[in-house]
Amino acid sequence: MSQQQLGRRPPGHSPVPPTPDGDAGRQPARFVGWLGGLGALAAGYGVFQFLFEVLPDSLDGEPAKYLIAGVSGVGTGLAAWLAAALVRARSVTVAAPGTPAAAPGPLPQVFAAAYDTLAEQLSVDDDADRGPLIGWSHALGESSSARPTAVGTAYGLHIMLDLGVPDGRLSTGDLVDTLWRLRLPDGGWSARSQGSEPRPEVTALVLGALARAGASRARLADEVARCTAGFSHELDRAGRESTHVVTTVLRGLLRAAPDSALLPRLREAIVDGALSDPGREHLRCWDYRLDLENGRASALHTAQAVVALDRAARILGDNAAARATREDGVRWLLACPDGPHDGCADLSNLREEVRRTRTDDPSRHEVLNVRHFTAAWVVRALMSPTAVRIARAEGLEERWRERLDGAVSAVWAGQTDGIWTWELGDGTELRRPIWMTYQGLCALRAHAVWMYQPDQPGH
Repeated sequence: MSQQQLGRRPPGHSPVPPTPDGDAGRQPARFVGWLGGLGALAAGYGVFQFLFEVLPDSLDGEPAKYLIAGVSGVGTGLAAWLAAALVRARSVTVAAPGTPAAAPGPLPQVFAAAYDTLAEQLSVDDDADRGPLIGWSHALGESSSARPTAVGTAYGLHIMLDLGVPDGRLSTGDLVDTLWRLRLPDGGWSARSQGSEPRPEVTALVLGALARAGASRARLADEVARCTAGFSHELDRAGRESTHVVTTVLRGLLRAAPDSALLPRLREAIVDGALSDPGREHLRCWDYRLDLENGRASALHTAQAVVALDRAARILGDNAAARATREDGVRWLLACPDGPHDGCADLSNLREEVRRTRTDDPSRHEVLNVRHFTAAWVVRALMSPTAVRIARAEGLEERWRERLDGAVSAVWAGQTDGIWTWELGDGTELRRPIWMTYQGLCALRAHAVWMYQPDQPGH
Protein backbone atom coordinates (compact mmCIF):
# COMPACT_ATOMS: atom_id res chain seq x y z
CA MET A 1 0.00 0.00 0.00
CA SER A 2 1.49 3.36 -1.02
CA GLN A 3 2.13 6.31 1.25
CA GLN A 4 -0.44 8.30 -0.72
CA GLN A 5 -3.10 5.63 -0.23
CA LEU A 6 -2.39 5.63 3.47
CA GLY A 7 -2.61 9.39 3.66
CA ARG A 8 0.78 9.53 5.38
CA ARG A 9 3.99 11.30 4.48
CA PRO A 10 7.11 9.15 4.24
CA PRO A 11 9.06 8.97 7.52
CA GLY A 12 11.34 11.94 7.95
CA HIS A 13 9.44 14.13 5.48
CA SER A 14 8.71 17.61 6.80
CA PRO A 15 5.90 19.66 5.27
CA VAL A 16 7.02 22.80 3.43
CA PRO A 17 5.41 25.97 4.79
CA PRO A 18 3.38 28.02 2.30
CA THR A 19 4.75 31.37 1.16
CA PRO A 20 2.85 34.46 2.38
CA ASP A 21 2.26 35.69 -1.18
CA GLY A 22 1.65 33.55 -4.25
CA ASP A 23 3.21 36.12 -6.65
CA ALA A 24 6.28 36.28 -4.45
CA GLY A 25 6.70 32.56 -4.97
CA ARG A 26 6.24 32.80 -8.75
CA GLN A 27 8.83 35.57 -9.28
CA PRO A 28 11.86 33.45 -8.27
CA ALA A 29 10.60 30.66 -10.53
CA ARG A 30 10.41 33.03 -13.54
CA PHE A 31 13.89 34.40 -12.79
CA VAL A 32 15.38 30.94 -12.40
CA GLY A 33 13.76 29.82 -15.64
CA TRP A 34 15.18 32.80 -17.55
CA LEU A 35 18.59 32.36 -15.97
CA GLY A 36 18.56 28.64 -16.71
CA GLY A 37 17.84 29.16 -20.40
CA LEU A 38 20.38 31.96 -20.89
CA GLY A 39 22.99 30.50 -18.55
CA ALA A 40 22.95 27.11 -20.20
CA LEU A 41 23.70 28.61 -23.62
CA ALA A 42 26.44 30.79 -22.18
CA ALA A 43 28.06 27.91 -20.28
CA GLY A 44 27.95 25.65 -23.32
CA TYR A 45 29.45 28.26 -25.64
CA GLY A 46 32.17 29.09 -23.11
CA VAL A 47 33.27 25.47 -22.85
CA PHE A 48 33.22 25.11 -26.66
CA GLN A 49 35.38 28.24 -27.17
CA PHE A 50 37.85 27.23 -24.46
CA LEU A 51 38.38 23.69 -25.73
CA PHE A 52 38.70 24.83 -29.34
CA GLU A 53 41.54 27.16 -28.34
CA VAL A 54 43.46 24.69 -26.17
CA LEU A 55 43.07 21.40 -28.05
CA PRO A 56 46.35 20.52 -29.85
CA ASP A 57 46.63 20.64 -33.61
CA SER A 58 47.88 17.02 -33.55
CA LEU A 59 44.24 15.88 -33.56
CA ASP A 60 42.90 14.80 -36.95
CA GLY A 61 42.47 18.30 -38.29
CA GLU A 62 40.19 21.14 -37.42
CA PRO A 63 36.92 19.13 -37.80
CA ALA A 64 37.98 16.87 -34.93
CA LYS A 65 38.59 19.88 -32.72
CA TYR A 66 35.17 21.24 -33.63
CA LEU A 67 33.55 17.87 -32.81
CA ILE A 68 35.20 17.45 -29.39
CA ALA A 69 34.64 21.04 -28.36
CA GLY A 70 31.07 20.97 -29.64
CA VAL A 71 30.12 17.77 -27.78
CA SER A 72 31.67 19.09 -24.56
CA GLY A 73 29.88 22.40 -24.93
CA VAL A 74 26.50 20.77 -25.53
CA GLY A 75 27.00 18.48 -22.53
CA THR A 76 27.91 21.37 -20.26
CA GLY A 77 24.94 23.40 -21.47
CA LEU A 78 22.58 20.48 -20.89
CA ALA A 79 23.90 19.94 -17.35
CA ALA A 80 23.45 23.65 -16.58
CA TRP A 81 19.90 23.57 -17.95
CA LEU A 82 19.00 20.50 -15.89
CA ALA A 83 20.37 22.11 -12.71
CA ALA A 84 18.31 25.22 -13.35
CA ALA A 85 15.24 23.08 -14.04
CA LEU A 86 15.67 21.32 -10.70
CA VAL A 87 15.88 24.62 -8.85
CA ARG A 88 12.86 25.87 -10.80
CA ALA A 89 10.85 22.74 -9.90
CA ARG A 90 11.66 23.16 -6.22
CA SER A 91 10.59 26.78 -6.38
CA VAL A 92 7.28 25.79 -7.92
CA THR A 93 6.80 23.13 -5.22
CA VAL A 94 7.24 25.74 -2.51
CA ALA A 95 4.58 28.00 -3.98
CA ALA A 96 2.44 26.56 -6.75
CA PRO A 97 0.08 29.20 -8.27
CA GLY A 98 -3.26 29.25 -6.53
CA THR A 99 -2.68 26.27 -4.19
CA PRO A 100 -1.15 25.95 -0.71
CA ALA A 101 2.28 24.34 -0.65
CA ALA A 102 1.40 21.76 2.02
CA ALA A 103 -2.15 20.41 1.85
CA PRO A 104 -3.51 18.96 5.10
CA GLY A 105 -3.51 15.20 5.43
CA PRO A 106 -6.63 13.11 6.03
CA LEU A 107 -6.19 12.59 9.78
CA PRO A 108 -8.07 15.74 10.88
CA GLN A 109 -11.02 14.66 8.72
CA VAL A 110 -10.92 11.18 10.27
CA PHE A 111 -10.99 12.67 13.78
CA ALA A 112 -13.86 15.01 12.86
CA ALA A 113 -15.86 12.18 11.28
CA ALA A 114 -15.35 9.99 14.36
CA TYR A 115 -16.56 12.80 16.62
CA ASP A 116 -19.66 13.35 14.45
CA THR A 117 -20.53 9.64 14.59
CA LEU A 118 -20.09 9.48 18.35
CA ALA A 119 -22.31 12.53 18.78
CA GLU A 120 -24.99 10.99 16.57
CA GLN A 121 -24.81 7.61 18.33
CA LEU A 122 -24.96 9.03 21.86
CA SER A 123 -27.45 7.09 23.97
CA VAL A 124 -29.63 8.84 26.55
CA ASP A 125 -31.65 6.87 29.08
CA ASP A 126 -33.64 8.28 31.98
CA ASP A 127 -33.22 5.55 34.57
CA ALA A 128 -35.77 5.69 37.38
CA ASP A 129 -33.26 4.59 40.02
CA ARG A 130 -29.97 6.00 38.78
CA GLY A 131 -31.04 9.18 37.03
CA PRO A 132 -30.07 10.26 33.49
CA LEU A 133 -27.53 8.02 31.79
CA ILE A 134 -25.68 9.65 28.87
CA GLY A 135 -23.03 7.66 27.04
CA TRP A 136 -22.63 4.69 24.74
CA SER A 137 -23.34 1.00 24.75
CA HIS A 138 -20.69 -1.58 23.91
CA ALA A 139 -20.83 -1.03 20.16
CA LEU A 140 -21.95 1.70 17.79
CA GLY A 141 -25.04 0.88 15.77
CA GLU A 142 -26.78 -1.26 18.38
CA SER A 143 -30.56 -1.10 18.66
CA SER A 144 -32.08 2.19 19.82
CA SER A 145 -33.02 0.60 23.15
CA ALA A 146 -29.38 -0.12 24.04
CA ARG A 147 -28.52 1.66 27.28
CA PRO A 148 -25.15 3.23 28.10
CA THR A 149 -22.75 0.76 29.65
CA ALA A 150 -19.72 1.30 31.85
CA VAL A 151 -17.34 -0.14 29.24
CA GLY A 152 -18.77 1.78 26.29
CA THR A 153 -19.01 5.08 28.16
CA ALA A 154 -15.49 4.75 29.61
CA TYR A 155 -14.00 4.22 26.15
CA GLY A 156 -16.11 7.07 24.77
CA LEU A 157 -14.79 9.34 27.52
CA HIS A 158 -11.23 8.31 26.65
CA ILE A 159 -11.91 9.27 23.00
CA MET A 160 -13.26 12.66 24.01
CA LEU A 161 -10.21 13.31 26.17
CA ASP A 162 -7.93 12.40 23.25
CA LEU A 163 -9.77 14.38 20.57
CA GLY A 164 -11.07 17.26 22.66
CA VAL A 165 -14.66 18.50 22.56
CA PRO A 166 -14.99 21.07 19.77
CA ASP A 167 -18.66 21.89 20.40
CA GLY A 168 -21.48 21.38 22.86
CA ARG A 169 -22.95 18.19 21.43
CA LEU A 170 -20.93 16.10 23.87
CA SER A 171 -20.09 16.92 27.46
CA THR A 172 -17.33 15.14 29.33
CA GLY A 173 -19.08 16.17 32.55
CA ASP A 174 -22.20 14.21 31.55
CA LEU A 175 -20.06 11.17 30.75
CA VAL A 176 -18.30 11.38 34.12
CA ASP A 177 -21.64 11.65 35.95
CA THR A 178 -22.96 8.65 34.03
CA LEU A 179 -19.99 6.49 34.98
CA TRP A 180 -20.53 7.28 38.67
CA ARG A 181 -24.24 6.46 38.30
CA LEU A 182 -23.38 3.13 36.66
CA ARG A 183 -21.36 2.09 39.70
CA LEU A 184 -22.70 -1.13 41.23
CA PRO A 185 -24.54 -0.98 44.58
CA ASP A 186 -21.58 -2.41 46.48
CA GLY A 187 -19.02 -0.43 44.50
CA GLY A 188 -17.02 -1.14 41.39
CA TRP A 189 -18.08 -1.70 37.81
CA SER A 190 -18.66 -4.70 35.56
CA ALA A 191 -19.22 -5.43 31.89
CA ARG A 192 -22.72 -5.98 30.58
CA SER A 193 -22.22 -9.76 30.44
CA GLN A 194 -20.79 -9.98 33.97
CA GLY A 195 -23.92 -9.14 35.93
CA SER A 196 -23.88 -7.39 39.28
CA GLU A 197 -20.46 -8.47 40.53
CA PRO A 198 -17.64 -5.94 40.08
CA ARG A 199 -14.64 -7.05 38.09
CA PRO A 200 -11.15 -5.54 38.41
CA GLU A 201 -10.43 -5.07 34.70
CA VAL A 202 -13.64 -3.05 34.15
CA THR A 203 -13.26 -1.16 37.41
CA ALA A 204 -9.67 -0.22 36.52
CA LEU A 205 -10.76 0.88 33.05
CA VAL A 206 -13.44 3.19 34.48
CA LEU A 207 -11.15 4.51 37.22
CA GLY A 208 -8.49 5.33 34.65
CA ALA A 209 -10.99 7.27 32.54
CA LEU A 210 -12.35 9.14 35.57
CA ALA A 211 -8.82 10.01 36.70
CA ARG A 212 -7.97 11.38 33.26
CA ALA A 213 -11.15 13.48 33.35
CA GLY A 214 -10.09 15.09 36.62
CA ALA A 215 -11.97 13.13 39.28
CA SER A 216 -10.58 13.85 42.72
CA ARG A 217 -8.11 11.37 44.14
CA ALA A 218 -10.14 11.28 47.38
CA ARG A 219 -13.32 10.19 45.59
CA LEU A 220 -11.45 7.54 43.64
CA ALA A 221 -9.70 6.16 46.72
CA ASP A 222 -12.58 4.01 48.01
CA GLU A 223 -13.08 2.37 44.61
CA VAL A 224 -9.35 1.80 44.23
CA ALA A 225 -9.28 0.10 47.63
CA ARG A 226 -12.16 -2.24 46.67
CA CYS A 227 -10.56 -3.06 43.33
CA THR A 228 -7.14 -3.89 44.78
CA ALA A 229 -8.55 -5.86 47.73
CA GLY A 230 -10.53 -8.16 45.46
CA PHE A 231 -7.78 -8.73 42.91
CA SER A 232 -5.88 -11.56 44.55
CA HIS A 233 -5.12 -15.17 43.65
CA GLU A 234 -7.51 -16.34 46.36
CA LEU A 235 -10.47 -14.22 45.23
CA ASP A 236 -9.86 -13.96 41.46
CA ARG A 237 -7.51 -16.68 40.30
CA ALA A 238 -8.70 -16.52 36.67
CA GLY A 239 -8.11 -12.78 36.55
CA ARG A 240 -4.65 -12.95 38.10
CA GLU A 241 -3.62 -15.59 35.56
CA SER A 242 -4.84 -13.57 32.56
CA THR A 243 -2.30 -11.36 30.77
CA HIS A 244 -5.10 -9.16 29.45
CA VAL A 245 -6.70 -8.67 32.87
CA VAL A 246 -3.46 -8.03 34.77
CA THR A 247 -2.12 -5.53 32.21
CA THR A 248 -5.50 -3.75 32.07
CA VAL A 249 -5.63 -3.40 35.86
CA LEU A 250 -2.02 -2.21 35.96
CA ARG A 251 -2.61 0.51 33.33
CA GLY A 252 -5.81 1.70 35.00
CA LEU A 253 -4.30 1.91 38.47
CA LEU A 254 -1.23 3.74 37.16
CA ARG A 255 -3.63 6.52 36.21
CA ALA A 256 -5.99 6.40 39.17
CA ALA A 257 -3.66 5.35 42.02
CA PRO A 258 0.02 5.58 41.04
CA ASP A 259 1.05 5.03 44.67
CA SER A 260 -0.94 1.79 45.08
CA ALA A 261 0.95 -1.01 46.84
CA LEU A 262 -0.52 -3.49 44.35
CA LEU A 263 1.30 -2.03 41.34
CA PRO A 264 4.77 -3.52 42.04
CA ARG A 265 3.20 -6.94 42.59
CA LEU A 266 1.32 -6.76 39.30
CA ARG A 267 4.51 -5.76 37.50
CA GLU A 268 6.30 -8.71 39.07
CA ALA A 269 3.50 -11.05 37.97
CA ILE A 270 3.85 -9.87 34.36
CA VAL A 271 7.63 -10.28 34.42
CA ASP A 272 7.42 -13.75 35.98
CA GLY A 273 4.74 -14.75 33.46
CA ALA A 274 6.97 -14.29 30.40
CA LEU A 275 7.95 -17.39 28.42
CA SER A 276 10.86 -18.25 26.15
CA ASP A 277 10.12 -18.71 22.45
CA PRO A 278 12.51 -21.17 20.73
CA GLY A 279 11.13 -20.03 17.37
CA ARG A 280 12.62 -16.56 17.86
CA GLU A 281 16.03 -17.10 19.42
CA HIS A 282 14.53 -17.96 22.83
CA LEU A 283 13.48 -14.35 23.33
CA ARG A 284 10.96 -13.79 26.11
CA CYS A 285 7.38 -12.98 25.17
CA TRP A 286 3.85 -13.59 26.52
CA ASP A 287 0.87 -15.86 26.07
CA TYR A 288 -2.73 -15.15 27.02
CA ARG A 289 -2.04 -16.66 30.47
CA LEU A 290 0.71 -15.79 32.89
CA ASP A 291 1.01 -19.21 34.51
CA LEU A 292 1.91 -21.32 31.48
CA GLU A 293 5.50 -22.53 31.22
CA ASN A 294 5.04 -23.80 27.68
CA GLY A 295 2.45 -21.41 26.30
CA ARG A 296 1.99 -20.21 22.77
CA ALA A 297 3.73 -16.93 21.96
CA SER A 298 1.28 -14.13 21.16
CA ALA A 299 2.15 -10.78 19.55
CA LEU A 300 -1.01 -9.26 21.02
CA HIS A 301 -0.22 -10.21 24.62
CA THR A 302 3.47 -9.41 24.18
CA ALA A 303 2.55 -5.90 23.01
CA GLN A 304 0.15 -5.46 25.93
CA ALA A 305 2.85 -6.53 28.38
CA VAL A 306 5.48 -4.23 26.85
CA VAL A 307 3.12 -1.23 27.04
CA ALA A 308 2.17 -1.98 30.65
CA LEU A 309 5.75 -2.56 31.81
CA ASP A 310 6.99 0.54 30.04
CA ARG A 311 4.35 2.71 31.72
CA ALA A 312 5.12 1.13 35.07
CA ALA A 313 8.80 1.96 34.69
CA ARG A 314 7.98 5.64 34.29
CA ILE A 315 5.83 5.73 37.42
CA LEU A 316 7.43 3.16 39.72
CA GLY A 317 11.01 3.44 38.58
CA ASP A 318 12.83 0.64 36.80
CA ASN A 319 14.49 -2.55 37.93
CA ALA A 320 16.82 -4.91 36.11
CA ALA A 321 14.40 -7.83 35.76
CA ALA A 322 11.53 -5.76 34.39
CA ARG A 323 13.80 -3.85 32.02
CA ALA A 324 15.46 -6.98 30.61
CA THR A 325 12.13 -8.76 30.13
CA ARG A 326 10.35 -5.94 28.30
CA GLU A 327 13.46 -5.37 26.16
CA ASP A 328 13.23 -9.02 25.13
CA GLY A 329 9.56 -8.48 24.37
CA VAL A 330 10.48 -5.65 22.02
CA ARG A 331 13.15 -7.76 20.33
CA TRP A 332 10.60 -10.55 19.92
CA LEU A 333 8.18 -8.17 18.15
CA LEU A 334 10.98 -6.92 15.89
CA ALA A 335 11.94 -10.50 15.01
CA CYS A 336 8.66 -11.20 13.19
CA PRO A 337 9.67 -13.45 10.24
CA ASP A 338 6.41 -12.98 8.34
CA GLY A 339 5.64 -10.36 5.72
CA PRO A 340 4.53 -8.03 4.37
CA HIS A 341 4.26 -6.34 7.72
CA ASP A 342 0.90 -4.66 7.12
CA GLY A 343 -0.76 -8.07 6.97
CA CYS A 344 1.54 -10.50 8.77
CA ALA A 345 0.41 -13.12 11.24
CA ASP A 346 1.60 -11.01 14.19
CA LEU A 347 -1.17 -8.49 13.41
CA SER A 348 -4.08 -10.94 13.39
CA ASN A 349 -6.96 -9.89 15.63
CA LEU A 350 -7.71 -12.32 18.45
CA ARG A 351 -10.55 -13.42 20.70
CA GLU A 352 -10.26 -15.00 24.12
CA GLU A 353 -12.46 -15.94 27.06
CA VAL A 354 -12.00 -15.11 30.72
CA ARG A 355 -13.91 -17.76 32.67
CA ARG A 356 -14.64 -17.18 36.35
CA THR A 357 -16.59 -19.23 38.87
CA ARG A 358 -19.69 -17.38 39.97
CA THR A 359 -19.62 -16.55 43.66
CA ASP A 360 -23.40 -16.91 43.98
CA ASP A 361 -23.35 -20.35 42.32
CA PRO A 362 -19.94 -22.11 42.27
CA SER A 363 -21.28 -24.77 39.91
CA ARG A 364 -21.64 -22.20 37.14
CA HIS A 365 -19.19 -19.96 35.30
CA GLU A 366 -19.24 -16.37 34.15
CA VAL A 367 -17.70 -16.02 30.68
CA LEU A 368 -16.29 -12.73 29.44
CA ASN A 369 -15.61 -12.68 25.71
CA VAL A 370 -12.70 -10.38 24.93
CA ARG A 371 -11.71 -9.25 21.44
CA HIS A 372 -8.36 -7.64 20.67
CA PHE A 373 -7.30 -5.10 18.01
CA THR A 374 -3.79 -6.48 17.66
CA ALA A 375 -2.31 -3.96 15.19
CA ALA A 376 -3.17 -1.03 17.45
CA TRP A 377 -1.41 -2.68 20.39
CA VAL A 378 1.68 -3.42 18.30
CA VAL A 379 1.83 0.23 17.22
CA ARG A 380 1.73 1.36 20.85
CA ALA A 381 4.39 -1.16 21.89
CA LEU A 382 6.76 -0.21 19.05
CA MET A 383 6.43 3.49 19.88
CA SER A 384 7.31 2.93 23.52
CA PRO A 385 10.56 4.49 24.78
CA THR A 386 11.95 1.00 25.33
CA ALA A 387 11.38 0.00 21.70
CA VAL A 388 12.96 3.17 20.35
CA ARG A 389 15.99 2.79 22.61
CA ILE A 390 16.50 -0.87 21.63
CA ALA A 391 16.19 -0.09 17.91
CA ARG A 392 18.80 2.67 18.10
CA ALA A 393 21.23 0.90 20.42
CA GLU A 394 21.22 -2.40 18.51
CA GLY A 395 21.15 -1.12 14.94
CA LEU A 396 17.58 -2.28 14.35
CA GLU A 397 16.09 1.04 13.24
CA GLU A 398 15.28 -0.11 9.70
CA ARG A 399 13.57 -3.24 11.02
CA TRP A 400 11.75 -1.19 13.67
CA ARG A 401 10.47 1.32 11.10
CA GLU A 402 9.34 -1.46 8.77
CA ARG A 403 7.34 -3.18 11.52
CA LEU A 404 5.90 0.09 12.81
CA ASP A 405 4.89 1.34 9.36
CA GLY A 406 3.24 -2.00 8.64
CA ALA A 407 1.24 -1.96 11.88
CA VAL A 408 0.14 1.64 11.30
CA SER A 409 -0.95 0.72 7.76
CA ALA A 410 -3.05 -2.14 9.16
CA VAL A 411 -4.67 0.18 11.71
CA TRP A 412 -5.47 2.77 9.05
CA ALA A 413 -6.93 0.20 6.67
CA GLY A 414 -9.50 -0.93 9.26
CA GLN A 415 -11.40 2.36 9.53
CA THR A 416 -14.10 4.06 7.50
CA ASP A 417 -14.76 7.70 8.38
CA GLY A 418 -12.95 7.28 11.68
CA ILE A 419 -14.89 4.21 12.85
CA TRP A 420 -13.35 0.73 13.01
CA THR A 421 -15.18 -2.47 12.17
CA TRP A 422 -14.65 -5.92 13.65
CA GLU A 423 -14.61 -8.34 10.72
CA LEU A 424 -14.60 -11.73 12.42
CA GLY A 425 -18.35 -12.32 12.37
CA ASP A 426 -19.68 -11.74 15.90
CA GLY A 427 -23.09 -10.52 14.76
CA THR A 428 -24.23 -7.34 13.03
CA GLU A 429 -24.92 -5.36 16.22
CA LEU A 430 -21.41 -5.77 17.61
CA ARG A 431 -19.39 -5.12 14.48
CA ARG A 432 -18.38 -1.55 15.45
CA PRO A 433 -17.16 -1.87 19.05
CA ILE A 434 -16.37 1.51 20.56
CA TRP A 435 -13.21 0.17 22.21
CA MET A 436 -11.84 -0.66 18.74
CA THR A 437 -12.45 2.88 17.54
CA TYR A 438 -10.74 4.22 20.66
CA GLN A 439 -7.68 2.03 20.12
CA GLY A 440 -7.49 2.87 16.41
CA LEU A 441 -7.76 6.63 16.98
CA CYS A 442 -5.29 6.43 19.87
CA ALA A 443 -2.70 4.61 17.74
CA LEU A 444 -3.03 6.97 14.77
CA ARG A 445 -2.92 10.08 16.93
CA ALA A 446 0.16 8.86 18.82
CA HIS A 447 1.89 7.98 15.55
CA ALA A 448 1.09 11.38 14.01
CA VAL A 449 2.51 13.17 17.04
CA TRP A 450 5.56 10.91 16.97
CA MET A 451 6.26 11.61 13.27
CA TYR A 452 5.79 15.39 13.48
CA GLN A 453 8.98 17.30 12.68
CA PRO A 454 8.69 21.09 12.64
CA ASP A 455 10.65 23.06 10.07
CA GLN A 456 13.81 24.64 11.37
CA PRO A 457 14.39 28.19 10.02
CA GLY A 458 17.72 28.54 8.31
CA HIS A 459 18.10 24.81 7.54
